[in-house]
Amino acid sequence: MVFLLISIFLLLPYFLLIIYYRQSWLEIEVYCADVNHQVLNTFISVIIPARNEEKNIGTCIESVIKQTYPANLFEVIIINDYSDDETANIATSYNRRNINVINLADFTGNNILNSYKKKAIEIGISKAKGSLIVTTDADCIVPNKWLETIASYSKKTGSVFIAAPVSFFDLKNEDSILKKFLKVFQSLDFMMLQGITGASVHKKIHNMCNGANLAYEKEAFYKAGGFEGIDKIASGDDMLLMHKIQNLYPDRIGYLKSPNAIVKTQAAATVREFMNQRIRWASKADKYSDIKITTVLILVYFLNLWILALVIVSFFQVDIFYLLIFSFFTKTFVELFFLLPVARFFKNEKLLWWFIVAEPFHIIYTLVAGWLGKFGSYTWKGRKVK
Repeated sequence: MVFLLISIFLLLPYFLLIIYYRQSWLEIEVYCADVNHQVLNTFISVIIPARNEEKNIGTCIESVIKQTYPANLFEVIIINDYSDDETANIATSYNRRNINVINLADFTGNNILNSYKKKAIEIGISKAKGSLIVTTDADCIVPNKWLETIASYSKKTGSVFIAAPVSFFDLKNEDSILKKFLKVFQSLDFMMLQGITGASVHKKIHNMCNGANLAYEKEAFYKAGGFEGIDKIASGDDMLLMHKIQNLYPDRIGYLKSPNAIVKTQAAATVREFMNQRIRWASKADKYSDIKITTVLILVYFLNLWILALVIVSFFQVDIFYLLIFSFFTKTFVELFFLLPVARFFKNEKLLWWFIVAEPFHIIYTLVAGWLGKFGSYTWKGRKVK
């Protein structure tokens, strides 16, 4: 009886929350930019921090400079974060008037930082001429209507902070079964996060975002104090900044749901790289000032922990096995129900066939990443972070 009550206590609010997210996602209208470049005259500064990205930086820059947005209305600022490969040379080879490459070392010297990326963005913004800052990562490819869609949405809605969609690159035919499963697993997990991001921002229940596709007014960045107060935290150049700006502009945070704004990024190539990434994300979980998102994270963590506990107990009490099956499939199917419209937006419905297979691994990874994010350390871009 106690096991049943605990299961209901955790499952019921989770079930209702996921249904609420689904309805909220469906409420968001797909944004179609009504583009008139004579009206869209916002100057945009695209900030791209880059560390050891020689394999990706070229394609990233190519995608940005192919924008339909007028070249005289945007600039690209690449901040080389102590790369020891050809990243800086490749970036500087783009001899264009609106591309500027900055070396982080020229500003920080030999000082050891805990968040090089925040410092890189901060320096990039200090050099930016644009009133609207747009950030992405050096391993991303952006669509050619990316900037015009962001500029149009910014002008139409008056949002001072815009979260926008991110997706992984499509699977490659040459990938092995294990690599394919790892990418599918990441894609499903990431798509879930993207759907929750859109739903939560739309309903203003809590705010989430991803630094691979963000836009915010430079004035809002400085009014919020930039990264001051969060600069010692290795991660959080996206969500922690978002929460600071939200405190000043609670009604001017927007989610740009548009196929023309979807940024593609790289999935982690190995399990180790994937876990380090997710531990890095989880490391900022206790730094959120928004109690609502903290409550959601606690609910998710303890539900997954409870299902794992049921697995262990079911070996000793056969009747618990039925409760385990009920709990597992209730959680699985409500998440799958939520993902259906999200997957349609990202045109990734085919990945949903893998969902039930991936769910047990998702439970384990959530617990491990959450624990190590709080109590462990991780390696990112060749740097070990506590």
